[in-house]
Amino acid sequence: MIHSTPVTTPQGNSRQIQEGVVRLFSAPVPYLAGWDLQCRLHEDRFLGLQPDTVLILEHQPVYTLGRRTQLSDWGGSEAGLCQTGAELHRVNRGGSVTFHGPGQVVAYPILKVTRYATGPRQLVRLFEDVVIRLLGHWNITGSRLEGKPGVWVMTPEPRKIAFIGIRIDRGVTMHGLAINVDLDLTPFHRIHPCGLTDCLVTSMAALHHAPTSVDAVKQVLAQIFTEVFSLSETSAE
Repeated sequence: MIHSTPVTTPQGNSRQIQEGVVRLFSAPVPYLAGWDLQCRLHEDRFLGLQPDTVLILEHQPVYTLGRRTQLSDWGGSEAGLCQTGAELHRVNRGGSVTFHGPGQVVAYPILKVTRYATGPRQLVRLFEDVVIRLLGHWNITGSRLEGKPGVWVMTPEPRKIAFIGIRIDRGVTMHGLAINVDLDLTPFHRIHPCGLTDCLVTSMAALHHAPTSVDAVKQVLAQIFTEVFSLSETSAE
């Protein structure tokens, strides 16, 4: 059931918006296409023309450089980093460099922060909670490390399995989180993920030594987002 509340747009038109929706994408999305969609939804959310929305998708291979990226985090050679066909984009989220590609599930929550949290730190913890709950469905124990946002698995040694980098603009979030489900981890070896020189990474499939269904992870992630953030609808695209 979709619950609606009346809002008044800056133009003075009253209309009904849903409390929130989750949109699932079946095929990998080019990074710039996903970014364009984020920007449009973000603007509409700020104006009160759209509800809170979470996009759940995969990307075609891409490296993104956050605002805290140092040259040493990625080597400074775009040609070298992208020689296998990945793209490279500088973005306005927090954090440093990371990689996205098929087999990694990405969630972009476009949310009005005051509905859920007092500020960025509490919101990041909520996103970490979402990932930890998700991993629990596959009997994986996710953990936090102080001062290192994201979610880690601690045995046999700390390895990062999920990445979080957000931006809050005019009270509405952009960017989000990425979970390594079943993908080739080699691209991470070419960078210092999140700017951490000692950052090891893993995936759900690597931990289970068996293939993991990306589609199943998307479905469970969507359900958890609807529960944690009281969203109302899931649609597939």
